[in-house]
Amino acid sequence: MADNEYDPAGSTQMFRAFVEETPAPQAPGSVNTYGGNGGSRTGVIAVIAVVTLVVLGAVIWLAVK
Repeated sequence: MADNEYDPAGSTQMFRAFVEETPAPQAPGSVNTYGGNGGSRTGVIAVIAVVTLVVLGAVIWLAVK
């Protein structure tokens, strides 16, 4: 294959190498970006839901008043 031609297999091999990389070990206390702590995300969603309900309740109360 000539050097100036596009090699789709090369792109696939580079992508597979990227995906199969193991994450580097992190220092204690650092933020984990691989989704290991799903509890905090659930908490944020719960807080947003409660705030939304409170705002909707206030709007309805003001509309009825």
